[in-house]
Amino acid sequence: MTETALAPDARDPRRPVLVRSLWPIVALAVLLAVTVASITIGSRDVEWNDIVAALGGATDNIAQGAVAKRIPRTVLALVVGAGLGLAGAVMQGVTRNPLADPGILGVNMGASLAVVCGMTWFGLWTQTAMIWVAIGGAAAAAVFVYIVGSLGRGGPTPLKLALAGTATSAALVSFITAITLPRNDIAANIRSWQIGGVGGATFDTMTQAVPFLVVGFVLCLLSARSLNSLALGDDVAAGLGERVALARGVSSLGAVLLCGVATALAGPIGFVGLVVPHLCRLVVGIDHRWLLPLSAVTGAALLTAADVLGRIVARPGEIDVGIITALVGAPFFVYIVRRQKLREL
Repeated sequence: MTETALAPDARDPRRPVLVRSLWPIVALAVLLAVTVASITIGSRDVEWNDIVAALGGATDNIAQGAVAKRIPRTVLALVVGAGLGLAGAVMQGVTRNPLADPGILGVNMGASLAVVCGMTWFGLWTQTAMIWVAIGGAAAAAVFVYIVGSLGRGGPTPLKLALAGTATSAALVSFITAITLPRNDIAANIRSWQIGGVGGATFDTMTQAVPFLVVGFVLCLLSARSLNSLALGDDVAAGLGERVALARGVSSLGAVLLCGVATALAGPIGFVGLVVPHLCRLVVGIDHRWLLPLSAVTGAALLTAADVLGRIVARPGEIDVGIITALVGAPFFVYIVRRQKLREL
C-alpha cells in the first residue's frame, strides 16, 4: 500500500481538543461575516433597513430589490462551497491522496459534459434532470480516472491520479467545446455556465436540489470514522472490522452527489475541494470527525468570499466566482504537487 501524506504517523501530533474546538468557532464567525458582506456589497450600496425589509419580502425600492437578488445568490454560494469543500475532504480521505479534488480528478468536468450533452441533444433543461445527469457524469468520470490512475506499477499514486484527472479534464473540455460550437443558440449560455458562477440563483432551482444535497451531506459526514480507519491502510482497516469496499463506496457516493449537484447549480467550480481540506487539516489535524464539518464551513466561507471579491475588484461589474477560485487555487495546486513530488523522491 502506497504511503501518502494523509496517513497518520508519529510525526502528526494530535491537536488538543480545546484548540480544535476554537477553530470551528472562528470559521463560523468568518462565515457569518462573509454572508453579511455578500448581502450588503454589490454595484449598489444598501442599508440595514433595506436588508430587513427585503428579508420580509419587500421590494419597494431599488436597494431592496438588489438585496432580494443577493439573498438566493448568497445561499447558493454557501451551499455549493460547503458541498465542494466537504467532497474534497472525502475524496482525499478515500483515495489517501492529498491532490484529490473534484476539479483535478475530472469529476466536475464529467458532470459538465453530461449536462451539456443532455441540454444539447436531449433537451434536458429542467433542474432536476440536469442534477441527475450531472451526478451520472460525475460518477462515470470518477471511476474512469481511478481506473486509469491505477494502471501500472505502484497502483493509484497521488501523482498518477492527478495526471490522469488533469488529462481527462482537458479531454472533456475539448468534447464540450466540440459539442457547443455548432449550436449558436445555446453556446453563449453554456459557456457562461461552464466558467462557474452563482449569479442568477433562485430559490426555485435550489429547492429541487435539496434532497440530493441532504443525502450527500449525510453520507459524507457519517463516513468520518470509516475514513479514519481507511487512513491506516486497507489491511489495518479490515483488521479493525471495517468493511473497506462498503466504506469507500458510501463515502464516494456522498462526494459524487455533492459534486454533481454543485456542478448542475453553479457550473464546474474548481480548486475549492483542494484548498479547503488542506487549510482545515493544518488547524484541526487528520481526524475526519473534526475535518469534515470544518471543511464544509470553510468551503462555504471561501466560495462566498470569492464571490464578494469578484464583485469588488470589477465594480460595478463582477468576475465570476469560478475565475477567482482558479486564481487562488492554481498556485496552491502547484505547491502541493511540488511538495508531493519531493516526498516521493
